[in-house]
Amino acid sequence: MNKNLIIVTGGCGYIGAQTIIEILRNTDYDVLSIDNCINSSKKALERIKAITGKEVENYRIDLRSLEPIRNLFSTYLDQVVGVIHFAALKSVPDSVADPLFYYDNNINSLINILKCCEEFGIENFIFSSSCSVYGNVKSLPVNESTPLSEAESPYAHTKQVGEEIIRSFSKKTRLNCIALRYFNPVGADASGLIGEDPINRPNNLVPVITQTAAGIIPKLTVFGGDYDTRDGSCVRDYVHVSDIANAHIKSLNYLIEAKNSRNFEIFNLGTGQGITVLEAIEAFEKISKKKLNYEVGPRRDGDVASIYSDCTRSLQRLDWEAKFGIDEMMETAWKWQLTLSGEKV
Repeated sequence: MNKNLIIVTGGCGYIGAQTIIEILRNTDYDVLSIDNCINSSKKALERIKAITGKEVENYRIDLRSLEPIRNLFSTYLDQVVGVIHFAALKSVPDSVADPLFYYDNNINSLINILKCCEEFGIENFIFSSSCSVYGNVKSLPVNESTPLSEAESPYAHTKQVGEEIIRSFSKKTRLNCIALRYFNPVGADASGLIGEDPINRPNNLVPVITQTAAGIIPKLTVFGGDYDTRDGSCVRDYVHVSDIANAHIKSLNYLIEAKNSRNFEIFNLGTGQGITVLEAIEAFEKISKKKLNYEVGPRRDGDVASIYSDCTRSLQRLDWEAKFGIDEMMETAWKWQLTLSGEKV
């Protein structure tokens, strides 16, 4: 049997759902999702179907439990060509407030997925990592060889530990692995039918911006105005979620076509452009023609001052580079917010 099935963990989440859409739009792969929906919604599956015309089955499994994963993998044993592992909790402030929950969820879920990949002979694995692994670095931009500093949050530490687990594991198995270090994924699908839709109050900047503009959040707080940056606010490398999704397809094909030089490789995913929080707000105001109600408040625990990427390796090896700029990011994010609010775009 020809293996043509990709298992996507966290397939109902923001980046997972967008990646499923890009896979169904642009490849012949079939997709199966695993998501317990503790921080996402099965509505994403309806939105995927509305956009692609294809129905994706989701298995509501807590990945900290090994046996349900084993049973699922055994059912699809002869079909799976690879696993894309998104499923993880991702809030910096929440991880500071409840670190044990973050370690339990993010690390044990990864270990169980890797155990099943080994047991059932799955050869290709993509890990959702983060630029937060770099910590507060002294030299910018960062590339994949930049030494990692101490993690600024338990969330960031779970990604550092996750990469080390995969690195060690890959030395003793046939599993080919890639860790994709996302910078700051933002924006939404061009259709305006799916995007970031957190169950609780969002922690990420762009959904806070759009919800403030829509009147859902009364006031936006910029965390810190005294950083050593050009306007005192944090600098981030914002990258469109569709670009991030596309990188997963390129990474999986890279492994399937045996282009990798070793069992574990790491790639940055960013635009290479550092944008301050205040500049991001200004970009949104320009696109939406709305003035945001915001104030500059104290710094937030766990935030680094500045981070942006050097993605030369991704371009050279994966033939990947970001195609969308900050205007497209803000335009699609606002289009999605208007869809959620039931307004005309």
